[in-house]
Amino acid sequence: MFSACSQAKCRGRVIIDIAASIASKTKTKKKHFVAQKVKLFRASDPLLSVLMWGVNHSINELSHVQIPIMLMPDDFKAYSKIKVDNHLFNKENMPSHFKFKEYCPLVFRNLRERFGIDDQDFQNSLTRAAPLNSDSQGRSGARFHTSYDKRYVIKTITSEDVAEMHNILKKYHQFIVECHGNTLLPQFLGMYRLTVDGDETYMIVTRNVFSHRLSVYKKYDLKGSTVAREASDKEKAKELPTYKDNDFINDGQKIYIDDDNKKMFLEKLRKDVEFLAQLKLMDYSLLVGIHDVERAEQEEVESEDNEGDDEGESDGGIGTPPDSPSNTLDSTKPLSPGEFDPTIDVYAIKSNDSAPRKEVYFMAVIDILQHYDAKKKAAHAAKTVKHGAGAEISTVNPEQYSKRFYDFITTILS
Repeated sequence: MFSACSQAKCRGRVIIDIAASIASKTKTKKKHFVAQKVKLFRASDPLLSVLMWGVNHSINELSHVQIPIMLMPDDFKAYSKIKVDNHLFNKENMPSHFKFKEYCPLVFRNLRERFGIDDQDFQNSLTRAAPLNSDSQGRSGARFHTSYDKRYVIKTITSEDVAEMHNILKKYHQFIVECHGNTLLPQFLGMYRLTVDGDETYMIVTRNVFSHRLSVYKKYDLKGSTVAREASDKEKAKELPTYKDNDFINDGQKIYIDDDNKKMFLEKLRKDVEFLAQLKLMDYSLLVGIHDVERAEQEEVESEDNEGDDEGESDGGIGTPPDSPSNTLDSTKPLSPGEFDPTIDVYAIKSNDSAPRKEVYFMAVIDILQHYDAKKKAAHAAKTVKHGAGAEISTVNPEQYSKRFYDFITTILS
């Protein structure tokens, strides 16, 4: 374990086996482990139970590891790994056998710190109650969950995504250090592999782009491309559809923010896309969520008129967090309608005073792990043949993609 090894070993590969027939000293620890599992790690999906257990174990172990003065090259290759054989208890919630692997634990702990996230709060968000399902589905059938308090998003990723994360992690960390965590890029907070019944599932945790308390009523995924960039009928049938570039244009939608916010936003965006182009990454999007302040106020009045029976429900999966008996994260002073805590809702910007409606916008760059490889080059060639050389297809080289993306985003800000 991290707590039982030297600092040097902690930076390397740590493998732990907990079996039924092990030393009495460890059996005592195992009893404590049993009590914790019954209390905390209960989810309808065994994978989520394993994730909750693993995050809890990881944060506890990291709390015993001295924070290094600086990260070393080996930290970007390191991992911790634990194998659990569980025959006797809590089988209705936990698999009998599972493995939990955390990639680059010291690096992600450092990133959480640079993003202003306390490890204890991170642990509580992911383990106090089971993560919530989302009806969103990403690239290659990726599944999404949010932490019960809506602060973090848990996304399944592919082994190729894990490899790409390893490829960019050192430069990504350096970029976050240089910009002091002030970025529109995803805030990567932890990456894990869960093995249950021999099946491996990879998951990554990021900060939620949307608010934990302000409902999003409309959302867009924008790439700056116009070819085949509209929501499908199936997508439009969802409670909170993800619309695309052509939908945004046809809706006559604009982002109404003041000059100071526009300047800061575009400066961050410029640095972010230049960084992505340097890494040869493309096909990313700007995720935009829109909160309508007056609509939220009206719904709150209607909810109170209905005696608050639906208080625990959320709007489209992005709304008020469920009740929690001891949610220290929500112990701050009450906020007025349309108000937010900028240290938590880091991607939020208020509409300007002359906007047609009082709104709050949540905007961040997402899906940044697509490398411009031979497959993407082939897709570019095929789409060019189909749609013509001048068509605004999404698959173009990273430099062209970043410029077109940035130019398009500048046109939607009013």
